[in-house]
Amino acid sequence: MLHSWDAAAVRAAEEPLLTAGVPLMARASFGLAAHVARALRDRRGRVGGARAVLLVGSGNNGGDTLHAGALLARRGVAVTAVLASGRVHGDGLAALRAAHGRVLTLDDACERHGVAAPVAAAVAAADVVLDGLLGIGGRGGVRGAGARLVDLVAAADPRPLVVAVDLPSGVGVDDGTRTGAVLDADLTVTFGGHKPALLLPPASAAAGRVELVDIGLRLTGAPAVARLEDHDVVALWPVPGRDVHKYGRGVLGVVTGSGHYPGAAVLSVAGALRTGVGMVRYRGSAGAQVLAAHPEVVEGDGRVQAWVVGSGVAPDDAEQRSRARDALAHGSRHDEPVVVDAGALDLLPERVPPHVILTPHAGELAALLAARGERVERADVEAGPLAHARRAHELTGATVLLKGSTTVVVGPHGATYAQADGPAWLATAGAGDVLGGVLGALLAGRASDAVADPALPAALAAAAALVHGRAAHRANPGGPVTASDVAAALPAVVGALVRA
Repeated sequence: MLHSWDAAAVRAAEEPLLTAGVPLMARASFGLAAHVARALRDRRGRVGGARAVLLVGSGNNGGDTLHAGALLARRGVAVTAVLASGRVHGDGLAALRAAHGRVLTLDDACERHGVAAPVAAAVAAADVVLDGLLGIGGRGGVRGAGARLVDLVAAADPRPLVVAVDLPSGVGVDDGTRTGAVLDADLTVTFGGHKPALLLPPASAAAGRVELVDIGLRLTGAPAVARLEDHDVVALWPVPGRDVHKYGRGVLGVVTGSGHYPGAAVLSVAGALRTGVGMVRYRGSAGAQVLAAHPEVVEGDGRVQAWVVGSGVAPDDAEQRSRARDALAHGSRHDEPVVVDAGALDLLPERVPPHVILTPHAGELAALLAARGERVERADVEAGPLAHARRAHELTGATVLLKGSTTVVVGPHGATYAQADGPAWLATAGAGDVLGGVLGALLAGRASDAVADPALPAALAAAAALVHGRAAHRANPGGPVTASDVAAALPAVVGALVRA
């Protein structure tokens, strides 16, 4: 599992080492220089003769950048540091000058005297730019001279390789927001541990590839945000034993689709069956279409271990909405986890237990919050997904899976995940219906565990998002997919994971 740590946790881990005289900056800058050198070698065949521009702020990230620049200069790189502040790390600046690095300043007074032209020329000629303007202490985005540097690099043609030092300057370290000027990186070299902004949207899109440099921090306690990896999913997955029967593998009740949207029912059932649920009971107005596509489905009432409700339930289908409401109420009161999507989100009671999992997209989450008195629109959710998913959890008690290019999951006791496993092609009609079925199958297979451990539904939701994303990749690597393609690829993905 990939863990990330907020700024306070990182500072707390650094403090005893700094007090003991451990050279954290030397370790960080050495690792940064090594990754930059490797990137230069990959791009141009060798390190020597390359040209690097350092964007240097006033904090320790600026110091890391200057020391790394000195190391690169000693390897034959022509290094130019552009100081965006009159106060920078003294030892780092001395080290760069000793290595014969060039230093330019950029402030209002100097710009009026023509320093902007040399800076622009240096950026235009650069093979690589190191963004060391702001670190974990930065708040509110890049401003002033730093913002002008960001704009200058962003407009460069051809664009140099951009390496963010610890994290892209200007992103919200702990919440993943991005405000004001942010320089999108091709590579982020982070120190000690991942920061939430490197996992959370929209900031994570600015990070590019992320490399971690171990500088000896002991980061303890619960992570701020986690990301599941393959071995985590294997540990969570309900793999049947030799003597298990279909009821022991989980029975999923599905109340999805309508006369207007029968495809949602077909796809949600497909997601569940192809993930490996023991049995699906379908209740609803799209029964004929579901049975035509999936003859193994049982239509009608009966005992279930979990539910999927809401996708494709039309607002004017009173009978199907009544079924969804009943299933949601029953699952909330009893030990039956419920996946609540789309057309059932407005049926949610005031409070529900965490084994009720909401799966909205940004617009649906905005509507849910607005119905509970919050002043929020879709754009607000997209700008701050974590904060709004947390607010929905606080207001309802439910576990919240907020769908997007990076899926954010929030549950009780600080359980927070950010999964970015699917291709952009996965933004296609019906994909969310398949995801609901995948998650429902997981919950049916581990229903008693999900009720007993309030934090487990969030982990299962993150696992479902990972498998769903992998299935989209497998369905057509590098190309377009349909929701049906994704569902068809699920058995192979699950099989590969559990075999590994």
